[in-house]
Formats: sequence, structure tokens, C-alpha cells
Amino acid sequence: MELRVMRLSDEAQLPQRAHDGDAGLDLCAAEAAHLGPGERWSVGTGIAVEVPDGHAGLVLPRSGLAREHGIALVNSPGLIDAGYRGEVRVLLLNTDPAETFRIAVGDRIAQLVISPVAIADVVEAEALRESARGDGGFGSSGR
Repeated sequence: MELRVMRLSDEAQLPQRAHDGDAGLDLCAAEAAHLGPGERWSVGTGIAVEVPDGHAGLVLPRSGLAREHGIALVNSPGLIDAGYRGEVRVLLLNTDPAETFRIAVGDRIAQLVISPVAIADVVEAEALRESARGDGGFGSSGR
């Protein structure tokens, strides 16, 4: 499978895997930014992608940024539908209560995973089949 990628700016870097066999492709910032404590910011990658039909792009956080700096993705995972052709932007959140986080052009800010999706037809039903879980929601499986 191919992932077609178009650079939208001179600062853009193509997504890359850090190691052979990694599921995630690193996404890099194409613009500088800084996030104060508790702030969120949309950071451009300077790329557009052509996600193959029957797949979705999932934008996920980088564990190192979360561990070392408290950087999270507000809408994790971010979803890139197969038909979207605009710039991939990453909505970052600085959860650190005291430190400003600075992003330089070229910094790895997230990762992109391409995943197959099932395209289901919605069918209205008057009732749903019984299941062992039933309507048990948050916390229903215990600790």
C-alpha cells in the first residue's frame, strides 16, 4: 500500500518511521509554536495526505512528549478521512501546570497510523440483540 503525501510548504517533512516495522509515521511541525501551561494550539505539518479508500489516518500522541513535557492531543486520536485533502494539523495541549513548551520547525509532534475501517450501512432497528454486557457503561467492568 502507498500513502501519497504532498508538501504544502518548504518547511514540511515527509512522515517517517523511526524504526522498521513501526506502525506510526512521525509527523513533524512545519511551523514554530509555543504552548503556555494549559494552552492548546493547532500546529501545521505542511503536508496533505491521500489516505487509501477503505482506510483512515489516525493522528496519535508521541509517548515521549507526554512523559517528558505533558504534551497531549486534545482530540486523540485525530481522524483523517480518506477523502480529506487539506493540511494535516495537530491539536496539541500542554498539560504541564508551570512550563511553556516550545516547538521548532522539524520537531516530531505526533504520529500517523493508517488503519483499515469497516464502512457500515446504518440500519434503524426497533430493538437490539441481547449481549452479556447489556447497557453497562463507564466503570461497568469494575476496577
